[in-house]
Amino acid sequence: MAEAFTIARPYAEAAFKIAQETGDLAGWGDALARIAQVAGNEAADQLMSNPAVTPEQVTSLIAEGAGGLGDAQTRFVKTLAENNRLDVMTEINDMFVTLRHADEGMLDVVVSSAFEMTDAQRNEVAKTLEAKYGKKVDIQVEIDPELIGGVSIRVGDEVMDASVRGKLQKMASALKV
Repeated sequence: MAEAFTIARPYAEAAFKIAQETGDLAGWGDALARIAQVAGNEAADQLMSNPAVTPEQVTSLIAEGAGGLGDAQTRFVKTLAENNRLDVMTEINDMFVTLRHADEGMLDVVVSSAFEMTDAQRNEVAKTLEAKYGKKVDIQVEIDPELIGGVSIRVGDEVMDASVRGKLQKMASALKV
């Protein structure tokens, strides 16, 4: 996984630079998300790994599947196809989103919850984190039944664990001492 991010980084940074220069961060963000979705498809993966399919054919198929790509975005796909890097498109998209959010002063937050969160709960978490960090937050919720109850919140490399599992682990550690 770390290797995929290492490979993806220069491509994400290049796409971000082009998007900034053209003033089209939203358009590039949407396009990269569509490209990642198409490139992540099992049928597309089989085509990309087939040596009989040329990079031009792969580019055409991915661009057609993603739909509505501009010339620069199509050239980006072509570069990825020629360098056999479409397999890290999900990581490129994730890094682009992170770069965009950082540019816009937004934090990416992953909330792990034992149960599905309501919109009101998501909004309350967002409001609390926005007040704490002084930035807008983009919350992604992941369901993790092993938490038993409560939530675990990850902002960058900081983790705030308010889960039942985390509390039980702390109690077990305290009792062992």
